[in-house]
Amino acid sequence: MGIKTKGKKVALISVFNKSGIEEFARALVDIGWFIFSSGGTAKTLAKAGIPVTDVAELVGGAAILGHRVVTLSREVHAGLLARQIPEDDMEMAKLGLPYIDMVVCDFYPMKDIIAKPGATIASVVEMTDIGGPTMVRSAAKGGRIVICDAADRQWVFDELKANDGKLTPEHLQWMRAKAEITVANYCLNSARFHSKGKFDGIIGQEKAPCKYGENPYMTPAAFFTTGSNDPLAIDKFKLVQGTDPSFINYTDIDRLLQTITHIAAGFDLNFGKMPFIGTGVKHGNPCGAAVGNDPELVIEEMVMGDHLAVFGGFVMFNFELTAKLVEILLTTNMPDDKRLLLDGVIAPSITTEAIEMLKRKQDKCRILINPALANLDKDSLDKAERIRPVRGGFLKQPNYTYILNLKDPQLVITKGKNLHDQWAPSEEDNEDLILAWAVGCTSNSNTSTLAFQGQLLGNGVGQQSRVASCQVAIFRAKAADHITRSSIAYTDSFFPEPDGPEELAKAGISIVFASSGSVKDEIVRAKCQELGITIVQLPDKVCRGFFGH
Repeated sequence: MGIKTKGKKVALISVFNKSGIEEFARALVDIGWFIFSSGGTAKTLAKAGIPVTDVAELVGGAAILGHRVVTLSREVHAGLLARQIPEDDMEMAKLGLPYIDMVVCDFYPMKDIIAKPGATIASVVEMTDIGGPTMVRSAAKGGRIVICDAADRQWVFDELKANDGKLTPEHLQWMRAKAEITVANYCLNSARFHSKGKFDGIIGQEKAPCKYGENPYMTPAAFFTTGSNDPLAIDKFKLVQGTDPSFINYTDIDRLLQTITHIAAGFDLNFGKMPFIGTGVKHGNPCGAAVGNDPELVIEEMVMGDHLAVFGGFVMFNFELTAKLVEILLTTNMPDDKRLLLDGVIAPSITTEAIEMLKRKQDKCRILINPALANLDKDSLDKAERIRPVRGGFLKQPNYTYILNLKDPQLVITKGKNLHDQWAPSEEDNEDLILAWAVGCTSNSNTSTLAFQGQLLGNGVGQQSRVASCQVAIFRAKAADHITRSSIAYTDSFFPEPDGPEELAKAGISIVFASSGSVKDEIVRAKCQELGITIVQLPDKVCRGFFGH
């Protein structure tokens, strides 16, 4: 064979997605690199006038078996795995093979084929890359420069140009790790498909370290991104002020997203409109939520939902925060010489002046923005599967994507006594019901939730009995100085006994949403009628709102 590379550094380029590859290859040639390539990539580079040698000349023959075997040859892998030691130098010279210093390779888009309707074993196997992942792993093992992500091309070139064609050991080790995880993710997608989901796993990249986990002794801890394209994925939020979020901050952000998107989805589906929305979370559960047409009032009512709990909490809005709005946020219900302390504030955008106002000592208020929050609708719910680790394994389930539909034909309304036949919940009642549902179904069950005139009044979360969740919701509402009379209640499953409605009646609740499915449904409905409560129901298998176990 004896291909002469004239002492140049050698790159082997083989990419499925040709976007930008001409510019990168030309840049390498300009700084003295020799290029091998194969198939379509070689044709693309040659057509662009870039000096390129077909890898077939290295391996001693063209692609075989319908292009299934190209780079799967000992000549290529010798060039990638040979060490810079005298014994290997001698053997490579004897074989007439060059060292290959760089591999630039992406893989056949198997994941896209899997995602297509009607994907078959044959169609997926046909687009399963073998040579690419093998070549990438050989390059990683051999300590070569390995680029399997187009986003890495520019910084690699800049480093090579600035450092006489070399990368630091730290850079090479990072690329080795990235090559291995890229191949692992590719193989995991294949395993998921071929096993019909019987094999699974999670692959992510550390996005930000956390000082510790839920408690100081729980180290190390970090936030990992899975590389989702979801515009509301947490890695799409930009930190514009403050220290990196803590572990608990991240869990609160995730809960805020669940709650605000459920509110948005409920309003979009049922009323075809999107109000201004404000939500507050403390230790993983909503403690403030409000909707309305006036952002100033929404902020006030969100804070006043539970003004004690929101202190030190995390808040999220679907509208821009200005200095005027932040002044309301920080001063509502506070003494003249005090301001509300928050661990974090999130909005689609926040003005520079508002950011300055939100700053805390030691940068303890994390301020994040994501423009996608301004465009919430019924399609904004998180659809990714939810995975929870348990000892010795993990649990997996679909996400919480149910949206309460008040026009569902299965909906049954049992009116309280003294209501005339034509009575029906008003639009304001229904809006409060949707607000209560969205908060309650994104709070740790068992949960009962009270809302009135676009404001969360009380959220009784995480109780072992349904009646206790009603009692806690009422207690929290009264502790926050709310009047519960005529408010709307939501509970996340059915009432097993009439004791829950009895507690709600004492507090003056007028309408309650609960599922049906209890052996005592008729007794509960009769008790609600007797107490003057209108109970709105859907079957438990349709609408049960258990969350966060």
